[in-house]
Amino acid sequence: DDRTGPALCNVGESNPPTGELVSVCLRRQRISKMRFETWIAVRRAVSAITKTGCIPKGLSCATGALTSRGMATIAAPVIPAQVTNIAVNSIPKHHLMQSSMNRGFSAKGVPSSLSNKGLSTVAAEVRVVKPLVAGGATAQRQVFWWMTGCTGWVFSMVVLGGVTRLTRSGLSMTDWKFAGGLPPLTEEEWEIEFAKYKKSPEYRTVNQGMNLENFKFIYWLEYAHRMWGRVLGVAFAVPCTYFAVRGYITWPLAARLGVLFTLGGCQAFVGWWMVKSGLEEPKNHQIARVSPYRLATHLTSAFVIYTGMLWTSLSVLYPTAEALNPSTSPNVVKGLAKAQKILLPLSLLIAVTAVSGAFVAGLDAGHAYNTFPLMDGQLVPLQYWSEFSQTIFQNTFENTAAVQFHHRVLAVTTLCSVTGAWAILRNTALTTRTKACLNAMLAMTYCQVALGISTLLLYVPVSLGSAHQAGALTLMSLVVAALHSVRGAASRSALMNTYAGAGKVAKDHLAASGARLTVTPPRPVASH
Repeated sequence: DDRTGPALCNVGESNPPTGELVSVCLRRQRISKMRFETWIAVRRAVSAITKTGCIPKGLSCATGALTSRGMATIAAPVIPAQVTNIAVNSIPKHHLMQSSMNRGFSAKGVPSSLSNKGLSTVAAEVRVVKPLVAGGATAQRQVFWWMTGCTGWVFSMVVLGGVTRLTRSGLSMTDWKFAGGLPPLTEEEWEIEFAKYKKSPEYRTVNQGMNLENFKFIYWLEYAHRMWGRVLGVAFAVPCTYFAVRGYITWPLAARLGVLFTLGGCQAFVGWWMVKSGLEEPKNHQIARVSPYRLATHLTSAFVIYTGMLWTSLSVLYPTAEALNPSTSPNVVKGLAKAQKILLPLSLLIAVTAVSGAFVAGLDAGHAYNTFPLMDGQLVPLQYWSEFSQTIFQNTFENTAAVQFHHRVLAVTTLCSVTGAWAILRNTALTTRTKACLNAMLAMTYCQVALGISTLLLYVPVSLGSAHQAGALTLMSLVVAALHSVRGAASRSALMNTYAGAGKVAKDHLAASGARLTVTPPRPVASH
C-alpha cells in the first residue's frame, strides 16, 4: 500500500557482481489514535530473491503470507546494521522466541517452510497498543481520577482493617449479612448485641468484665469497616456504569474492572470466613483469635485488589510504555530493561515480607520478644527450636518465635536488597519517573524498618501498628509504580539485540558474497 508513507530506506547493490539486486524496504505507517499519542508500526519488510545464496528461492511467497496476516518479517541475512535502528524504533510490541538454528533467531508465527530451509529469521508481531479509555483526553482524565479515588479508598480500607485488628474489634459483631443493615439505635438493641458478644470465646478469654460503653467502641469500629467496604462497592459500580454508557471504557479495561469488582465481592466473604474462625472455641491456644491463615488470606487478597487497581490507574494515566516509545533512546531502554530484571524479584521479596507480617499479627507475635536486634538475648531464640512443632510447615506459621524471627530476617533482607538495587541503578540511564520511584522506595524502606522496630520496642501501640501496616502498603505502591514505569523494557531490549545481531550477520554474509551496500538515509516523517 503506497499510501502508508515514504520508504524509510533502500538497501541494495549499485553494481552487484552477479547482476542481482538485494533490497530491503521498510515502510512506516502513521496511525493517529488521539491528539496526545502517535503510534508507529512496521507495515512491510520485503526481500528480493537473489542468486547469491543469501535468501533461498520462494522466500517472497512466504513473506507475502506473513505480511497478509499483519506480520512484519525480516530475513536476517539481508538486514544491514543501518536498518536495525529504524526497524527497532518502529516496533512497539513483539513476540520473539530464540531458536537453536545455525545463526540468528526464529519467532512465533514464522512458517515452517522458512525453518526447513535453515533460514535465520526475525519476525515481529506488530500490534498498535490502544489506550484503555476511549473518548479523548477529557474521558481519560475522568476515568483516571475515579480509579485513583477507588484505589485510595481500598488503601483506607486496609488501614482501617489494621486498626480493627489491633483494637480487637473484629469479633464484636457475631453475625454477618452481605447487604449489611442499620446499627443498634436504642439501648435495648445495644443490650441484645452485647448479649450475643458475651457468648463468644473472645469475651470469656480476653474481654471478661467489659462494660457496654467499651463494647460500643469496638462495635462501631467493626461496623465502620464493614460499611466502608460496602460503600466502596457502590462508588466503584455506579461511575463504572456511567463511563460504560458514555463509551469511555474499552473492552480490555472492562475485563480488568470486572475482575477487580469480582475480587472485591469475594473479599467480603473472605472477611467473614476469617471472623468466623475467631468465633469458634480455641483449640491450640488459650485466648480466642482468628486463624492466622485466614487473616493472611484476607490481607493478601486486599493487597492483590489494591495493586491491581493501582496498576490499572497508572495504565490509564500512562497508556504508552516509555520503553516502547520510539523517542526513548537505546541507552535508556537498556537501563530500563536492567531495572526491570532487578525490580521483579525485589517486588516478590517485598510481597512475601508483607504476608509474613500478617502471620505476626495473627499470632500476636509482636507482643513477644520486644527487643531488637536480639530475641530473648540471642540472635535465634531457643523457643525457635524448643517449640518446634511436628512439621516444618506448622513451625513456620504457628510458632510465635519462628514467625517473628522470619519476619525480622525478611525485613532486613528487603532493606539490604532495596539499598543494593538503588546503588546498582543510581548511575544507570533511566527515565525521570523510574528514578523518582527508586528514590522513594529507598526512603520508604528505611522508614518502614524504623516503624517496625519502634512498634516492637513499644509493645505494638495502635498508632504505630497501623502506621506500620500503612507503610507496607505504601512500599508496595512504590514498587508497583516502579515496575509500571519499566514495563516492556526487557522485550524491546531483546528485540534491539536481535536486530543488532541480524545486522552483523547481514554484513558478514554480503561481504562474503562480494556485494556492496548503498544505504539511502531515511526521509523524515512528520508526527501527529
